[in-house]
Amino acid sequence: MSWVLAPLFRFLDTSYDGDAPPAAASMADGAHLLGFSDEILLHILSHIPSTDLVLNVRRTCRKLAVLCLDKSLIHTVLLQKDYEASEDKVKQLVREIGREIQQLNMAGCYWLSGSTIEHVARCRGLVKVNLSGCRLTSLRLSKMLSVLQHLRSLAIDVSPGFDASQLSGECKATLSRVRELKQTLYTPSYGVVPCCTSLEKLLLYFEILDRTREGAILSGQLMVGQSNVPHYQNLRVFYARLAPGYINQEVVRLYLAVLSDRTPENLHAFLISVPGSFAESGATKNLLDSMARNVVLDALQLPKSWLNGSSLLQHMRFNNPFYFSFSRCTLSGGHLIQRVINGGKDLRSLASLNLSGCVHCLSPDSLLRKAEDDIDSGILETLVAACCNLRHLNLSAAHHHSSEGPGRHLCQLLARLRHLRSLSLPVCSVADSAPRADRAPAQPAMHAVPRGFGKKVRVGVQSCPGPFSSQAVPQPSSVFWSLLKNVPFLERLELIGSNFSSAMPRNEPAIRNSLPPCSRAQNVGDSEVAAIGQLAFLRHLTLAQLPSILTGSGLVSIGLQCQQLQSLSLANLGMMGKVVYMSALSDMLKHCKRLKDLRLEQPYFSANAQFFQALSQCSALQRLCLVSRSGTLQPEAVLAFMARCLHVVVCHMFTGESLTTCKSLQQSLLRSFQAERPALNVVIFPLLHEGLTDVIRDVPMVHLDEITLFKSRVAEEPPNLWW
Repeated sequence: MSWVLAPLFRFLDTSYDGDAPPAAASMADGAHLLGFSDEILLHILSHIPSTDLVLNVRRTCRKLAVLCLDKSLIHTVLLQKDYEASEDKVKQLVREIGREIQQLNMAGCYWLSGSTIEHVARCRGLVKVNLSGCRLTSLRLSKMLSVLQHLRSLAIDVSPGFDASQLSGECKATLSRVRELKQTLYTPSYGVVPCCTSLEKLLLYFEILDRTREGAILSGQLMVGQSNVPHYQNLRVFYARLAPGYINQEVVRLYLAVLSDRTPENLHAFLISVPGSFAESGATKNLLDSMARNVVLDALQLPKSWLNGSSLLQHMRFNNPFYFSFSRCTLSGGHLIQRVINGGKDLRSLASLNLSGCVHCLSPDSLLRKAEDDIDSGILETLVAACCNLRHLNLSAAHHHSSEGPGRHLCQLLARLRHLRSLSLPVCSVADSAPRADRAPAQPAMHAVPRGFGKKVRVGVQSCPGPFSSQAVPQPSSVFWSLLKNVPFLERLELIGSNFSSAMPRNEPAIRNSLPPCSRAQNVGDSEVAAIGQLAFLRHLTLAQLPSILTGSGLVSIGLQCQQLQSLSLANLGMMGKVVYMSALSDMLKHCKRLKDLRLEQPYFSANAQFFQALSQCSALQRLCLVSRSGTLQPEAVLAFMARCLHVVVCHMFTGESLTTCKSLQQSLLRSFQAERPALNVVIFPLLHEGLTDVIRDVPMVHLDEITLFKSRVAEEPPNLWW
């Protein structure tokens, strides 16, 4: 039974045969849980996984037997990330409430067999279903969709071997009524798009590899004539996200060619996310020209090569926009104000803005800006004033240095955005403009080794503070401290070094020799990290390339105060040759009772018994990824950790260990725990091995996208784009 049920059953000591709650199950004030109103109980029950709700909680007493079948609880069933949903549980769930389910989310249920997925056909009243990441052939899809006559929203994968000619007439009739389609492509294909003649929202994710496992080069040529232009005339939202690779670009061009002849009149969101360069073609130019003439948008994202040096933004028309992404564009501050914000026009409707990698976006028109040059605070002030209701802002992957002067610092200006829920900043941008009188100068990274790691203290040389010393106390005079104080409801925070390059990136080539940290990042250390502890509602935290972390003592403050933290990603903290924060990390993990995802990327990291003993206290942990060049691990400690943490289903470790050691540990983990954990996914492999690419391609996309590979997630997609 799921661990999330424990708080509920502490108050339930009743059998199915009785209604009267026993005194032993009463609260301290004499009130029993079942004495709450139905509305409160329904809210509590809504947080319980559907399988546990229907198969377990419903059988505890008569009152809950009725409430657990309330339409508000069973009309929408979420199996996504319900890693304890076994084959038998899912089949039984569908048998008991299948007729009542209207929305079903099975995204990422890679462990369920195709025969289990077929049971979706029993949910005849389905209006919306998400089967992304599920084992699905064209024949199984045809069989299911043939009976789902009410379906209006569909999400599927198109894998090698998919054959649209195998779709039955009844299946195509269902697809003709679908209005929303999310399609992830692993092979060059139109998938089911030609059958969806009533589409209003089309989301395409291109994950096609350039070569097959056997080394054959794939071609992006599709069946000419498969698609038909009138099918897209009702389209309101077009979104395409491409993984790296030429073939993904080749295939998306074919999709765009369909739109170029006649642009949908009702199109209001047009978004294409492409890593690297993506040259314009004649068809795309025609499409953009047509959009500029005929449509009014409220969401826009284009490849950087389409915008750089172009006057396209001057001609685009916007109406109450809610999402802009200009990631990696050479958009200057002047162009941002004039062409996007229209000289300070009211953009209170804008909820999400992605300016990651826009190195000139907060500077004047000159593109000759150097990394060490200061930003123009007037541009940022205009941006903040015009977009005062921003909830998601990404300014990462650039050097945004603030000049001296009251109220001119980037953090002071961003503090006015009181509605922020997610924020991504370069580390150097949160450094004070000048050294503060209340803080000693930061030590160079080469000396950032605390006592206790074997370094002798030399006479005449200032030694580093001991672990968890007063240095980690957040300074109220810090501009970063003030920023976080003014955005108390922040749920996601990313501090990423402007020169950081992950050894395992999501959308960029891996670079072994990364650039050194920005010099201003040397002024950001344990005190700034400790300031994050103010964020009581923080759920997701990323810290990458902070060279002046001396002990990591600020992590302890986060563990103690950020009790809602669910995902934590740490990369390249402190000096690169030593892991200076191991003791602090161990102390932090003791307090992270809600932590589900942990990603660590640190050279020379020792995954030893001490680390896994501390990690074992994260009782909710589900996914672990460790990336460490020249790092080591102790197989016995890993096995003991997995035995203690019963909910861990993802264990990915890429270290400096030998291939033999890695394979032996992986086989031991699978042999010991796979039977009891159906969703278990274990990958143990040498980080620098030439076969790593082939290993990565077998990782389920849900893990690859969310934890294994590094990327910034703030404003990555428009809010509420899909389920």
